[in-house]
This record gives sequence, C-alpha cells and structure tokens, in this order.
Amino acid sequence: MTNSVAEIEKAPVIFIIGSNTTEAHPVISYRVKKAAREGSKIIVADPRRIELAEYADIWMQHRPGTDVALLNGLIHIILKENLWDRKFVEERTEGFSELEKAVSKFTPELVSQITGVPTEQLTEAARIYSTADAASILYAMGITQHVSGTDNVLTLANLAMLTGNLGKPNAGVNPLRGQNNVQGACDMGGLPNVYPGYQKVDDPAVAAKFAESWGNVPGNEPGLTMMEMMEAAEKGDIKALYIMGENPVLSEPDSTHSKENLSALDFLVVQDIFLSETAELADVVLPGVSFAEKEGTFTNTERRVQRVRQGIRPLEGAMGDWKITLELAKRMGYDWKYNSPEEIFNEMAALTPSYAGIDYDRIEKQGLQWPCPDKNHPGTRYLHQGKFPRGKGKFHGIDFIPPAELPDEEYPFLLTTGRKLTHYHTGTLSRRSSGLSTIDPEEMVEINPKDAEALGLEEGDKMLIASRRGEVTARAKPTERVPEKMIFMTFHFSESAANVLTNPVLDPVAKIPEFKVCGVKIKKDE
Repeated sequence: MTNSVAEIEKAPVIFIIGSNTTEAHPVISYRVKKAAREGSKIIVADPRRIELAEYADIWMQHRPGTDVALLNGLIHIILKENLWDRKFVEERTEGFSELEKAVSKFTPELVSQITGVPTEQLTEAARIYSTADAASILYAMGITQHVSGTDNVLTLANLAMLTGNLGKPNAGVNPLRGQNNVQGACDMGGLPNVYPGYQKVDDPAVAAKFAESWGNVPGNEPGLTMMEMMEAAEKGDIKALYIMGENPVLSEPDSTHSKENLSALDFLVVQDIFLSETAELADVVLPGVSFAEKEGTFTNTERRVQRVRQGIRPLEGAMGDWKITLELAKRMGYDWKYNSPEEIFNEMAALTPSYAGIDYDRIEKQGLQWPCPDKNHPGTRYLHQGKFPRGKGKFHGIDFIPPAELPDEEYPFLLTTGRKLTHYHTGTLSRRSSGLSTIDPEEMVEINPKDAEALGLEEGDKMLIASRRGEVTARAKPTERVPEKMIFMTFHFSESAANVLTNPVLDPVAKIPEFKVCGVKIKKDE
C-alpha cells in the first residue's frame, strides 16, 4: 500500500475495484464502512453485487476483464472536463502526452459498450473521484489475476497521478495483500528476480554487495515464477522441487495439469503444517510450525514490520522453518551460524536500505512501516511524498486487451473465482475448523436465478460445470449477486476445485494466471 490502513476511514473518496473487501479483507472493510457512515463517498466497481455495493454511492457493474477500458474511460472524462491536477502532472510526472493519446478513443459511449456500465455512471464516478481533496484506491486480485493484470495496475497508477492522489495522506493506490505476510515474503526476496528489498539480482553492484556479506551468491540470472516452474517440470527441465507453505494442487489454474506436472518430478519436498493435497504427492514432507509456535517478524499490507512471538512450543516432530533451512544447509556443506531469527533479520536489514533502521528493540511494542532508512527514522506512513523513487512518475499509454478466453457457443457461461468470508485460500487451515465447516461445508456456486430456472436448477441442486480443461460438480446457489450468464466459485473446496476449470494463460509481465475469466458450460447433474 502506498498509504496506511488507518487513512482509509479518513479518505473523502474511496474507489474499490477488484476487491470483495468484506469477505477477503474483513478488518479493512470495517474502515470502509466507517468512512461511509461518516460521509465519505464510496465508488465500487465489481461484476458482482458484493456487500460494499450496498454502501456505495456508485456501483459500476462492469464485465469481468474490462478494467482497463473502464479506467481509461474515467481518465478520458477527467481530461475532457479539465478535472485533472495540472500542477501535480507538470511538476511530478512525465509521459502525459502518451496517456492523452491512449485514452482519446475511450469515450463514455465506447466504454459503456465494452464494459456494460452506463455513461451516466462513468461520468459521475469520474467527477466524484477527481474533485475530492484526497481519494484512495483499494484493489486486490480482481485487478491482478488477468492477462492484463500489469496493465490494470499501471492504469490505476495513471488515474491516481493524473488527479494528484499520490504522495499525500488519505489517498494513494493501495493493493490489499491476499495472504498473511505475503508483503514480508516479497520484501525478503521471495520473488525470482530480486534480493531482499527488491534489489535486482542482475544488478552487478547489488550482487557484489551480497557476495561480500555472504561469501558467494547463487548467480545473477532471474529465476522462474511458479507457473514457469510447472511448465519446466512438464518439459523435464526441472527434476526436483521444494515447496514451502503452498498448495498448488488446488491454487494453480488448470490444477489437474499442475498435479500431473508435480507427479512427473523425480523428487518433491513439501514443507507445511498439515498434509495438504500437494503434500500428499511429496517424496518427503518436512513438518513446519504455525504462527503461534515461531519467533520472527511479519510485514503486513501497509508495510508495517511487526514482531511475532512464540506462544506455544512446537508440536513434537515439527521445527521452525528457519531451523529446517539451517539444518538442510549444514547437510549440504554450508557452515551457517545463525542462532535465532533476530540474527537473520539483522543481517537482512544491514543489506536492505528500506529496512536499515528497523531492529527488534524498535518494534518491541509497535511495528514500523518501511522505508525506514536509519535508527532515528520514524517509518513512512505514506509513500512518494515530494518525489517518486525514479524521480518523476511515468504515465503509460495502455490499450484495452480482452480476456484470453470468453464465453462462446460451446461454453456459454463466464466463470469468475474468488473467496468467501468463512474459508481461506485452499482450505488447508480453515476447513479443519469444525465451526467454519458447519457454516460452509461445501461449494455453493452463485448463478443468476434466470439462468438457474432455464437449466432446471433450484438451490442445493447438483450441477456439472465444465471448461476446456476439466469438469467439477458443485451445488447451485441462485442469487441476484451475479448477472446473467456468469457464475462465481471459490477455490476453498477440493471436492469442487474451481481451478480444475480456470485458464493457465499468463500476464506477459507479472506471469500471473487469468483466474478471473474463462468460459464454462453447465448442466444439472442428475
């Protein structure tokens, strides 16, 4: 997040797109609801009538995968009506002419045709967002999990820069992270092309710095993303894989194929706290520990680094993740001498400018937000005050690219996927809770009542859903939350695994799959 969680409830305008916040980020949604009660304007863009649509001044029900067209349409209106922040654009950005050219064709009429959003709504949303003293954008995986995911994010940045909504309180472009400490994992180099602090592995100066500290570095070639690893396993280019705290058998698109790729490996190691569907395929399972059994730090969605303290001793046979890694390194001939997570953190902070001012003493009672470059720095509540890391913010001219697979005569329904409040991710944790499983014991597929009637489906009836990649059965839940010819599924239930159906085509830059749009056909399962 460029800004902080506490700022959300103070934002005069909140624009939520690609985020079912009440179910995926319920604590943050309380801030949105409070802001709405206290007079903030709420704009929601979502193909489904999510709960926050009831709090919204404007709910734009755009077609899945049309985010770039929608956002370019808003920018077109803002430029045409001269509602943009000329001073901010002139002083702090570059590439404005490229943006102007790209959005010139996205008239309200064309955008309405592409997205299904009425022109009146587009105009009203553009005026509300652009005329606010500050406006906050909240987004999640409904923006990123498309072939145009990178384009979607760049277009959101265009919108925020054009209106001067970066580098000041209660504004910003704020991605809501989908899993606990995913921000921290990325910060620590849990990406294939960077060391901790997003320092690029192919930068010779960066590599030299880490080599001096570590004695050696693993090379300066960027590695593979998860989907690229799956492809390499299929080709035989990867013979062994070590998976820590991940369940790709359920979480990856075209998951039947992912399972086949994992089974083709010569050697698979899975480190987890439960025997997940992926761990069942492993040659070796290393039992890790839960959050309650470990020491260390988590970094949350607002960049806040916080202490994690051990509440209970590890269960018999389990071991802290850092200790498992240390023991493996020793058996491979590396004499690593770490004695605690704190020592590891201190080494990382010494090599990572954005964490340099953070240590365990400073976060004993309250976490600090990076960047925190020295021990006297108070942490950074919001980013980009005064300048951007690259100097001037760059506008990108983005054109609309439709989803890779849309409904057709053979597969006439559009499937989109997401989460629900009662369960979490692939259910490895939440489905072991008897209480949560009592509330939501199985997948209930949202389908419009008119479609359900046409198919002879009533609530609770079994339905067969098929895509070009596979088929699953699940029960029907007729609801007006979804428009006609669209269904919604979660990926929490292995018995009705939505990702058997989803399309593995990737965003060309971020390599994220298009989980949010694919074509399916449906019939009643007798």
